[in-house]
Amino acid sequence: MYQRAGKVAYKADLQNTIDLDNHLGNPHRFYKTIHIAGTNGKGSTSHMIASVLQEAGYKVGLYTSPHLKDFRERIRINGTMCSEKFVIQFVEDHKDFFENHRLSFFEMTVGMAFQYFKEKQVDIAVIETGLGGRLDSTNIITPVIAAITNIDKDHTAILGNTYSQIAFEKAGIIKENVPVVIGEQRSFLKSRFRESAQNKNSLIHFIDQRSESLPTDLKGDYQKANSRLAVKVITLLNESKQVEITDKMIKDGLLQVAKTTGLQGRYQILDNEPKTIADTAHNVAGIKKVIKQVQNEVYEKLHIVLGMVSDKDAMSVIRLLPQKAHYYISRPDIPRGMEVEVLADFLDQGYLNYSAYDSVDQALKNAQMLAGVQDLILITGSTFVVAEII
Repeated sequence: MYQRAGKVAYKADLQNTIDLDNHLGNPHRFYKTIHIAGTNGKGSTSHMIASVLQEAGYKVGLYTSPHLKDFRERIRINGTMCSEKFVIQFVEDHKDFFENHRLSFFEMTVGMAFQYFKEKQVDIAVIETGLGGRLDSTNIITPVIAAITNIDKDHTAILGNTYSQIAFEKAGIIKENVPVVIGEQRSFLKSRFRESAQNKNSLIHFIDQRSESLPTDLKGDYQKANSRLAVKVITLLNESKQVEITDKMIKDGLLQVAKTTGLQGRYQILDNEPKTIADTAHNVAGIKKVIKQVQNEVYEKLHIVLGMVSDKDAMSVIRLLPQKAHYYISRPDIPRGMEVEVLADFLDQGYLNYSAYDSVDQALKNAQMLAGVQDLILITGSTFVVAEII
């Protein structure tokens, strides 16, 4: 699985997914879809859109990745995970096909989600890309609308080392005559998206990130950009008569995203004495936003529980971390987890104070033991660090 193993499990080819989709009878064609890509924020945006659609009374499928605690988090309908029985039965029914075609974890999971949404007769499904866009397993759908949150450097070994290369991969979800909404603000990347949209005769909409945003229950000022994007997607769907949603439904849906969809790990407050926050930020852009948000908090001392995976640009992340904090570092319990000695070396280069531990749980317990009630504990650096805590 890419989630645990990394690049060695990635397949840059849609043919397996197409073959599986044909084998299943093209389940994704039985309902409307919305396709979401981007470096950061696509999960939050997807959940916001799903929450608003649910508030309007639609039966909404939601496919996201990665999961935190339970594989079934990836496949939800109106916030409820798919059943264990369905997962088991789907694998048993199609095991021979999986083995004969040597399908990857992602490919199987996408087929599973599309089939589940068909069987449960959803009205509409919000589909988040797993990695990139152009060659992502989800990219066999023709959605009613697509959205791309932003562009930053992540998964560079697969998507490319430049912003333009990464934008090209994300723009791969733009389909013929399908409108697309773009959250990215930099002019040279907007030009890249504009060119891709023109080639596909796609009407393109750019978000003004200086405009007012509707409030959401998801914490963090960085959610404002995601909220603007989600509202624009819903508004365009409304205008094109794909859905019928009132302004009140939009506002109410945004105010109960976590409750309605089950989203976790986005500046999630786990405790108040001391205040303890978990955030799945795992790349430069994500960490930058989280640290900026932490600067708005009131506390005496800052304690950061930190772990990373080995295929990230660790030094660029370390440079963003505050000097006035104590770090409790450990290795996430997955094959991709960065060894604690390696992470320690990066922190040494950044002149940061730290203690090393054998597990994320042990790191957090020590942070809790040493923190005062007026202090702040931040758990971040990797989805997998947060997954071991919540």
